[in-house]
Amino acid sequence: MSRSLTTIISLFLLFLSNITAKEIPSIPRRIPPPGVELTEAQKKQVTKALEELNAISKKGSRRRSDIKVIHKAIRFALENSEFYDPGKDLKKISSLLKAARAPESSHHGLKIRGYESSIDGSLMPYGIDVPEGLDLDQPIPVWIWLHGRGDKETDFHFLHSRLHRGSVFRPKNAIVIHPFGRQCIGWKHAGEIDIFDALEDLSTQYKIDSERVALCGFSMGGAGAWHVGAHYTDQFAAVHAGAGFAETAQYTKLKPQDYPASYEQSLWGLYDVPNYALNLTNAPLIAYSGEKDKQIQAALVMSETLAKHGHQLMHVIGPGMGHKYDPDSVKRIKNFIGSALQKGRTKFPKEINFQTRTLRYNRMHWLEILGLDKHWEETSAVAKIMGKIISIDTKNISSLRLDLPFSPESVRIQGQEIKNFKDPLIYLQKVDNLWSIGKENETTIRKRPGLQGPIDDAFMAPFIVSVPKNRAPSAKHQRWIEFEIQHFKKRWKELFRGELRIKNELELTKEDHANYNIIAWGTPQNSALVRSVIKYASDHDPLNQVVSMIRPNPINPKKYLVVNSGPTFRENHDRTNSLQNPKFGDWVIIDLRADPDGETPGKIISSGFFDEKWE
Repeated sequence: MSRSLTTIISLFLLFLSNITAKEIPSIPRRIPPPGVELTEAQKKQVTKALEELNAISKKGSRRRSDIKVIHKAIRFALENSEFYDPGKDLKKISSLLKAARAPESSHHGLKIRGYESSIDGSLMPYGIDVPEGLDLDQPIPVWIWLHGRGDKETDFHFLHSRLHRGSVFRPKNAIVIHPFGRQCIGWKHAGEIDIFDALEDLSTQYKIDSERVALCGFSMGGAGAWHVGAHYTDQFAAVHAGAGFAETAQYTKLKPQDYPASYEQSLWGLYDVPNYALNLTNAPLIAYSGEKDKQIQAALVMSETLAKHGHQLMHVIGPGMGHKYDPDSVKRIKNFIGSALQKGRTKFPKEINFQTRTLRYNRMHWLEILGLDKHWEETSAVAKIMGKIISIDTKNISSLRLDLPFSPESVRIQGQEIKNFKDPLIYLQKVDNLWSIGKENETTIRKRPGLQGPIDDAFMAPFIVSVPKNRAPSAKHQRWIEFEIQHFKKRWKELFRGELRIKNELELTKEDHANYNIIAWGTPQNSALVRSVIKYASDHDPLNQVVSMIRPNPINPKKYLVVNSGPTFRENHDRTNSLQNPKFGDWVIIDLRADPDGETPGKIISSGFFDEKWE
């Protein structure tokens, strides 16, 4: 067969594939479930409410974000079809409108608030419960309350609840803050960042005592308290976890023969709390379970794990109770938290116990881990202040920083003694198993805190989505790229409760690269960003496969460049928050001959991790 005839046949087959490619079936969403269709009259009523909220926000009599967050919540409910009982829901709109119209005459009582998330620029809600008579001129303790799972509890329904429903624990001498946490992602990913963003926004309105903050939650909120408490222990004066779950395999009753691929098992190390149990010995901790509640399993797992570290978990069990508190247990927990808040957290404890698997969670008080020998392996440090001497025992750590209240005479680390410190801020590094004084080298390309992967890590900081101007050279790739971008956009709005920043790749500015992680879509043929990192991809078939990966952005290595991926857990994993974890490592090869679905973005050929030098 002549070369010209072969070329003609190839072009014809390409043309045929372009006109015969079937549309990829849409993926049914689980959270929040679709609501009921409004009548035209009801839609007009909702639209009128949105117009009034816009007008109120422009008057300036109230914080604009507090009004705009109500507008956004109702708009999302309308656009996403999230009205479940139109009669009741229209009354909720009237109630929220009434609250928006009224000037705030008091800083006490139940309040609803909104702030702009730095992650995606979207407005996020939270509620506060400020007891009457609380002295607002003095530093105020805070109880953070993490709510349980509510598949239909979108921001619209959440705001109405927070305006009318008080807290489970209502201390007289503290504010209770109710973050939204992106509704129902288990207080993970962007949801955990929202906790601290809401607390920061609260501190702009009230005189918050940052040394007296307690973290509490029940059910999904209990799971959040377990993992956030273990990952950010030094931020809290006390932690209370009620029910919930603490890890993946046992909670979901997975048998070893049914475990996922090894790379996904490694990623359980991101959120499985037993891997961070040692951290919880650094703060007062109290757990609660109903005697008959299946979720008692979380506290039992953590009790056993903490016992291995020589620590006894204070576990309150409600006699005869199912999945709820009893009054006596509430009183006991309230007294425990109140006592811990009265003491406040210790800023410079003389002993630190630290445990992690990743540089995403890398610090405890005055100890900060800056480098690992290898990610996703057990990592620990026990550090002690003994007069003017610092003693540190480490495992799987290659560099660290100490931020001390004094300059020590010496640091004893792994049998070595290092002296001659002139500064309380100390950087130590390990080379060939020998520790020495060093300094942070920001120009070296290596895994470091906030730049360590996996793919999902990019969506926990400000990011912007880049789409190619031109089409992909093959219909197969174009079909997949278009579907996955729309899936990402839709899922971020429905599940993550936000809207994406999106630009054409050619419109990205220096400021975009300086301020955001870049999420680029395309192929090496139609995207310069994809082309800039494709050399790091594992061997693959470019005709039938696509590469997703995360790396330092070549244009600005202090930020990420993600190629062809949104968050890697999908609709099928939403059935339980315990499965809403990263599914792929730093890179993944996807075969396009299988369509995306609720489990994967195509047929997964392989996935894995770059090493500590991003190689």
